[in-house]
Amino acid sequence: MSQDDMITYGIALLAFIAVAGVGIALTSGGGEEAAKKRAKLVASGETGSKVRQRNRADEESHARKRETQKMLAKLREDGEKRRADSTANDLKSKIAQAGLSMSESSFWVMSAICGVVLAGLVFMSGAEGLTIGGVEYKSQVIVVIAAGVSGFLGLPRWFLGFLAGRRAKKMTNQFADAIDIIVRGVRSGLPLIECLRIIARESPAPLGPEFERLTDNLAMGGNLDRALQAFYKRVPLPEINFFVIVLSIQSKSGGNLSEALGNLSTVIRSRRMMREKVKALSSEAKASAMIIGALPFVVGTMVYMTSRDYVMLLFTTETGHLQLTIGAGLLLLGITVMRKMINFDM
Repeated sequence: MSQDDMITYGIALLAFIAVAGVGIALTSGGGEEAAKKRAKLVASGETGSKVRQRNRADEESHARKRETQKMLAKLREDGEKRRADSTANDLKSKIAQAGLSMSESSFWVMSAICGVVLAGLVFMSGAEGLTIGGVEYKSQVIVVIAAGVSGFLGLPRWFLGFLAGRRAKKMTNQFADAIDIIVRGVRSGLPLIECLRIIARESPAPLGPEFERLTDNLAMGGNLDRALQAFYKRVPLPEINFFVIVLSIQSKSGGNLSEALGNLSTVIRSRRMMREKVKALSSEAKASAMIIGALPFVVGTMVYMTSRDYVMLLFTTETGHLQLTIGAGLLLLGITVMRKMINFDM
């Protein structure tokens, strides 16, 4: 064997020893780590089955979280759809929200009667108080037409909005007590439908009749989600939306219904207290706005009582008509701005 061959064999042997040493070191380190893990598990009293059960529980928890997130996303989309449906300019929905039992055709007939009556009153008042010529008569015709349109389209819809707002306020004041009834009934072992029937029997209007319609829809075999959506469409309030979301989540994923509704009752009462606090803080601004809005009419009446001929120039001349129109527009603009400033959406 030559000297070059011996050097080659020696280098190969050293390389083999180095690789083997690295492998042994890595193997021994992994064994030590595994041994340490086994020792730690033994010291904590956990066995392999317990570890597997814990891992399985963690996986199930993650799966439930994913399902809950998907459900919340779907409920958020449904809530936006419900809000879009409730805020749509649908006359039938507006009539239902106002608590009136009339058809759309009856509403339009009453609106037409209101427009004709208002236009007639304006025409009669102008005919009695104004002995004017051709130009003033044309302006009077414009005023009569504007009064008729306002009576046909504006006044009835304003009345619907007024009734709907008053009914929503009553519903908000009664809703927290209704949720407390459901909480106590569920804790005592009653089913949810029976708790809803108790509210329908015992609660005054407008809450009782609405829950009665809800229970009737469920008794006729309707789906809970559809019945709740119809309930929210009739009463588009944030509190009703919260109630619909809680019941939808509980019906799909389960959970402690009494605890969830108890928390909802606390939230609704807190919102009510905050609303009353905001109302108290903004009462001074509202009083100032009412005084400023009523001031032109009060001053005009006083000047009319003292100097009638001086005020009647506004109604008998073309320049006076223009000034009245500009003043009415500026007054309406100011009232709208003040209303936006003192009203808070909660």
